Amino acid sequence: MSARENILSRVRQRLGRTEASARKAHESVAAYLASHTSGPRPASLLDAAVQFRERALKLASTYDEAESLHAVPRAVARYLHMHALPLAAVCWPELAALDWKGNGITVEARPARGEDAVGITGAFCAVAETGTLVTLSAPGTPASVSLLTETHVAIVQRARIVRGMEEVWQLVRRERGALPRAVNFISGPSRTADIEQTVTLGAHGPYRVHIIVVG
Repeated sequence: MSARENILSRVRQRLGRTEASARKAHESVAAYLASHTSGPRPASLLDAAVQFRERALKLASTYDEAESLHAVPRAVARYLHMHALPLAAVCWPELAALDWKGNGITVEARPARGEDAVGITGAFCAVAETGTLVTLSAPGTPASVSLLTETHVAIVQRARIVRGMEEVWQLVRRERGALPRAVNFISGPSRTADIEQTVTLGAHGPYRVHIIVVG
């Protein structure tokens, strides 16, 4: 048993929690969520992908499309050349098999380090209402690739663009069952206005967020 599990086990014992009581509590919450009526939401006449693009651009993200996952390395190379960015990057392991080398990019599948300038990730889904990317923490999806690098390139499947936050949580519950350790919402480049009320990009994360929608 890991130290974390040992601590949590002791907490459960002191609270009188058992597997049966935990299962009952989980079933009660699931039943409430299933029967709960959603509140009023703004109407939108736009297609989800179109709305996502508009919102993302307003957040200072840049945007491109690729007809398939195999076309992504070419789109990434085009973006890096256009902005005179390094042709070297780190990526999530699930993207390592794409033809990066054939498009002139050196890519390593690993968590980012301080010297890495470009990070390439996928996304669990994206939110049309806000232009937001959603990533879930896991060993194969290291958060440092999207948070530590100066340029974050995110690959999003068009079919994974959902209308709003409500659909994000529904999707997580349906596909994952339980929440991961962290759910990250990325709405454009990092920014702050703490200093003299002047908006500064890249203060706590990437200066640039480039989104490639696939499909």
